[in-house]
Amino acid sequence: MPILSGSVTFARFRVEPAKEGHSDLRHGFARGLKTNAFEPLDRKSDEDRSAGFAELENPDSTEFAPSNLFYGERALFCWRVDTLRVPSAHARDELKRWMLAFEKEHHRRPSKVERSAARANIRDELRKRATPNSKNHDVAWTIGAKQLQIWTGSRKTVDEISVAIEGAFAVKLVPMIPDTLATKAGFADEALRPTAELVGIEGEEANHGEA
Repeated sequence: MPILSGSVTFARFRVEPAKEGHSDLRHGFARGLKTNAFEPLDRKSDEDRSAGFAELENPDSTEFAPSNLFYGERALFCWRVDTLRVPSAHARDELKRWMLAFEKEHHRRPSKVERSAARANIRDELRKRATPNSKNHDVAWTIGAKQLQIWTGSRKTVDEISVAIEGAFAVKLVPMIPDTLATKAGFADEALRPTAELVGIEGEEANHGEA
C-alpha cells in the first residue's frame, strides 16, 4: 500500500476522459497497463534504462490480475524504473590494468585503436556483472472519485508517469492544485488575490493601495 507512515510526497490529479463516451476504466484496465508494461533491461543492448508499469506488491510481475490490482474502488500499481550504471572509476582501473599487462606482453604501449577496443570490451564485461538499480513509484487510482496519486517527489518522474497513463487509458490528468481547483470551481482571478488583511494592510492604507 502506498500509505504507510512518516512523511510522504505525492502529486494528485483529477482524471478526465480525453474523449466523450470513454468512462468504463475498469474494463480493459490490465490491458491498458500492459501497453507500457515494464520490461527487464537487455544486457546485450546499449540501453541503460527501462521503465514501465508493474504490479505494486510484486514489481517483477506485469500480469495485473484483478486480485493484485483492485482494492475496492482503487487500482494500485507502480511505475518501475531500472537503471544500469558501470562506475567510471571501476572501468578506468580495469583499463589501467589491461594497459600494464599489454605493455608487459608486447613491450610497447597500446595504440589508440587498441585502447578503444579494450575500453569497449571492459565496459561490456562490467555491464554483464552489474546489478541494475531498481526504483518503484506507487500509483493509486481511485476510479469512482476520478482521482489519481503518484507517490514520488521527482517532477520528471511524475511527468513521465502522467504521459504513460494518459496514453494507455485515453484520459487527461489535471493537477489538483489550488489554481486549477479554483478555476474549475468558477472563481474569478480577482477573487484569488491576497486580501488586505493577508498582506497586513488595514484601514485607509488599504483603500489607497499603499503599504
